[in-house]
Amino acid sequence: MILLLPLGSRASEHTDLPEWAAKELDQAHDSLANWVDYSARSLDGLLGTQESLRVENDSYLRITQQASWEESDDPETELNLRFKLDLPTSEERLRLLIESDPEESLGTLAEQGSDRQFSPELSNSNTTIGVDKLTSDDPRRHWNYRLGGGIKLKLPLDTYVRATGERIWALSQSPWELRSYNRLSWFKSDGYSARSHWDLSRPLTDNREFRSYSRLQWQETEDTLEFSQRFEVAQPLSNRSHLRHGVIVIGESLSSPRVEDYYLQSWYRRDIHRGRLFLDLIPELHFDRDSDFEPRWAVTLRLELFLRKSISR
Repeated sequence: MILLLPLGSRASEHTDLPEWAAKELDQAHDSLANWVDYSARSLDGLLGTQESLRVENDSYLRITQQASWEESDDPETELNLRFKLDLPTSEERLRLLIESDPEESLGTLAEQGSDRQFSPELSNSNTTIGVDKLTSDDPRRHWNYRLGGGIKLKLPLDTYVRATGERIWALSQSPWELRSYNRLSWFKSDGYSARSHWDLSRPLTDNREFRSYSRLQWQETEDTLEFSQRFEVAQPLSNRSHLRHGVIVIGESLSSPRVEDYYLQSWYRRDIHRGRLFLDLIPELHFDRDSDFEPRWAVTLRLELFLRKSISR
């Protein structure tokens, strides 16, 4: 079960927690974040340069506890741990990366659904360790490419190689911004896969933004081209709360498109404490082909503890 801490009578502008709970959380966060940061920088220092002590590091540890309710199903609770050790200063613009959940392990787009829950495909056997070769190109001016390779930490060891390209276009006389993310991967156990993301956004008013997320995905193990399309309107409710409403369509085959799932979703996110502890409340309606597109409701409630140390300058 998810435990929600009571609100304090003197909640500040940075927290909803009572003073004693905020103090305990800060101490736990600082200890764990320091350990994650120290581990990454120590390893980076062995492989790279002394700059590892001074540059920003994208290493993090994310702990989530969630409860979900779906129509006609029993309630479910789940505890998840995700991590990434990012080593950015290795020589010759190489980056050593250790992560628990590479996107190749997230399953099909249908299995990922509306993203309200973490993919059931995630497990300890999905942890990868590899090296990426970086380019210094600004994605707002040129394509930014990364080439990488490594192994998945399971027996027998599963080798992989992948190439990633990113680009951002922002028209100077237009409010529209377009982002493109593309990846081609090969894993010894699963063969080839390809993913392409195209994200389009623009402000609607001073406090509302329109966003469009288009996804294409092909996996050799599935041998079908999948697509998903999300349209949403997002707005801040305060400096620590955000709400977005969206419509999601998931299907397969572009030559003869076949829609498998529709979702109507609202997503409320609250920064409970100083960008470290978050609350998500996600109600939705799911219309799927197997149920003749009869609506089924679902609700997810999630607490997320995000551990990452920033450099004080």
